[in-house]
Amino acid sequence: MKQLVILLFLLPALVCAGELLRLEDSLDAMGSVYTVILYGEDQEKLQAASEAAFQEVRRLDRMLSNYRPQSEWSEMNRTAAERPFQASPELFNLLAACLEYSRASEGAFDVSVGPLMRVWGFYKGAGRLPLKEEIAAVLPYVGYRGVQLDEKEHTVRFLKVGVDLDPGGIGKGYAVDRIVDILRRNNITSAMVSAGGSSIYALGAPPDEKGWRVKIRHPREWSTTIEEVVLSGQSLSTSGDYEKFFAAGGRTYSHIMDPRTGYPSQGMLSVSVVAPRTLDSEAWTKPFFILGREWAAKHKPRELRAFFCEDRSELSCAWLQ
Repeated sequence: MKQLVILLFLLPALVCAGELLRLEDSLDAMGSVYTVILYGEDQEKLQAASEAAFQEVRRLDRMLSNYRPQSEWSEMNRTAAERPFQASPELFNLLAACLEYSRASEGAFDVSVGPLMRVWGFYKGAGRLPLKEEIAAVLPYVGYRGVQLDEKEHTVRFLKVGVDLDPGGIGKGYAVDRIVDILRRNNITSAMVSAGGSSIYALGAPPDEKGWRVKIRHPREWSTTIEEVVLSGQSLSTSGDYEKFFAAGGRTYSHIMDPRTGYPSQGMLSVSVVAPRTLDSEAWTKPFFILGREWAAKHKPRELRAFFCEDRSELSCAWLQ
């Protein structure tokens, strides 16, 4: 997977930065590479904070991965159509957030796209062009209204056999926010956390800076910067049609699925969202990508900023005003 954002200040693993030490470390988990860049005065505390953060990612991988048969997420997918699934409070709250994003986005964000991701070959694959009949066969199982949550019992129930929830549109953002919580508990005040380069959170600022500078790459020219932002106490997530895609019949099909039609969304090249939480920034990139600038201008939550790159007669990239 190519990265859209470039994190500056990428130096060797442990160096001196004036009076502060700088630690950088990475972990491959949940289908992505998680990177932390930390500043502090004590090497042991930095290393302990980094390891605690990655322990949290490993825990979330065991809970949320739909590639692990024994994960809580996989068990839910197997059983929730047969009987109410008793979810942990953490998973239940995450699913409740997913359904709220679905309602607010008029169904453009939908965690139930699992059947479509499978039929299009994006589950453990690079993609394939399915027959119209294949898409029509799975589309009845897609739709957030087919997932029922019981707030009193903390149970999840699927209304149809065949519903399959996919954490791909939310998992990285949630993991980044959890890492930031762990770092704060370890008294880290200056950090950059990245998941695959496409979902990041900036905690505080590096030495002698007002914030963490992040470059957004041109969606078609990887050596070109299209925009730069300075973040502190904020997240930035990007969804682009180049992350996972394949070409067939003279067209390019990306992994960003429109759950209402059953086909990958067309017309947008990339969307970047700045938000207070990475959960929000990652979730909102999908409906903005699918529904476009005009819809976002009417429905965007006030605390979000959005940067659109659209596929018009020529490339058009700008912040939503």
